[in-house]
Amino acid sequence: MATKRDLSSPLDSVSFRCNPCRHTFDAEPDAVEDDPSATHHPYRYTAACPQCGQPSGQAPYHKGLLKAWANATGPKTAEGKAATARNLDGHPTPEEAKRTRFNAMKHGMNAETAQYFPAKPDGYPTCASCDVDRDYCRNQPACVRQTQLFMVTHAAFEQRNPKHLMPIMASMQASITAIIQQILQTIIADGVKLETPAWAISREGDVVLGEYRDLATGDLHRIMEVKAHPLLKPLQEFLSRNNLSLADMGMTPRVIEQEEQKLGRLQQGDGPPTMSLEDYAAKQAESMAALRVLAERANARKQADPVLVEYQQQNGGGQ
Repeated sequence: MATKRDLSSPLDSVSFRCNPCRHTFDAEPDAVEDDPSATHHPYRYTAACPQCGQPSGQAPYHKGLLKAWANATGPKTAEGKAATARNLDGHPTPEEAKRTRFNAMKHGMNAETAQYFPAKPDGYPTCASCDVDRDYCRNQPACVRQTQLFMVTHAAFEQRNPKHLMPIMASMQASITAIIQQILQTIIADGVKLETPAWAISREGDVVLGEYRDLATGDLHRIMEVKAHPLLKPLQEFLSRNNLSLADMGMTPRVIEQEEQKLGRLQQGDGPPTMSLEDYAAKQAESMAALRVLAERANARKQADPVLVEYQQQNGGGQ
């Protein structure tokens, strides 16, 4: 086990972060000042950025590492280290392995699947909005964001748990809706039809526009070709594949009529309608009539009961 680092003296090499140009670099500090507020390592470091020359301070993640090293605990004697090693005997169990098999999702940069997404800063379309440090990304074996997306999707399908994909699908659906809105705005601004002059190439290789002269007035008219807006087709595909058509949203007359017809019919579960509302009312009336007959029969048997008749005679009349 490595010995605990001595943080009582200034460091010879420090990781710096330049805020103006966002450059991260390791270098020997140009200036070392006392910092009583940091009890674990009371020193403040400064160095000039090799890219822009601006003074840079110690990187926040390096300060966190120094604090973690200062607060680190563990066995120091040989007996304590041996006892810690014995605690690992028999572990992980099959149940523990099942629970911890996705721990690498937090650190999946070394996973085999990460080889599909090599790290290339500003080389992917998503790099424009990525907040990962470019120097950090350049030193990784794979793209951080692409690997996270791959591992989350892989875990969702392996566990058969779609809840892991809900944030991704929500963002994707929101993006598609935004694209549809932009297509609609473009079509409305340009018009559903586009007119372009008809043209052809003559034998001499010149471009000739299609024109004709009105014999009655002598005016020269240009022949125009009318075409539907090219964005109408992708708009239709977006709407149909995302269940955004009028029929899917229940807005066509036929669908509305079918829904109104279903309001007067009873259904059992998700199956087809089994009984209309009129049939159900007739069935209820028959049941009530049969129930009335049964009540009259029960009342007649009660009045003819010998015990009840004797009780009524002894009490001077019946109820």
